Amino acid sequence: MILVIKEAIFISNRNEPRINERIRAQKVRLIDEDGEQKGIVSLQEALDYAQKADLDLVEMAPDAKPPVCKIIDYNKFKYQQEKKTRQSKKAHKNVHVKEIKIRPKIGEHDLRVKINHIREFLEHGDRVKITMIFRGRERAHTDLGKLILDNIKEEFKELSTIEQLARMQGSSMTMVLVPKKNK
Repeated sequence: MILVIKEAIFISNRNEPRINERIRAQKVRLIDEDGEQKGIVSLQEALDYAQKADLDLVEMAPDAKPPVCKIIDYNKFKYQQEKKTRQSKKAHKNVHVKEIKIRPKIGEHDLRVKINHIREFLEHGDRVKITMIFRGRERAHTDLGKLILDNIKEEFKELSTIEQLARMQGSSMTMVLVPKKNK
């Protein structure tokens, strides 16, 4: 029963490298703790070398012929890998695309409210997709919608750059604004 549990744990950690006795290859390309290549040796010889150094034998490149194994402290290696992933996640900034929908017959006050929302989104660092929706007979007057989008573009020329100019897609016209980098 204990044997079954150990194998279940091993199966769940497939993305982790094999260490010590879990390495299956008969011969391995050995790299010692100083990073020097020791050549191709038998698995038992590599395990003995790692045990003498009081470190672990870790399979770094299992797909290579023969597999590349390195003698390192596995816990330290695992900690450094986790640290790298945390750093990369910290550096990665999620970019959100906010969408503002307007109509060609929008009132002046309603347009001001939408413009204030666009300003907040751009200052927060989000992209803004402005969608002008045309319904029924409004489709014949796309020039009115284009005029409103041009006014919005002029309003935000200092704060943003245009990623996508206003263009028709079906019964709507879209434009995408991206905040300028101020560094």
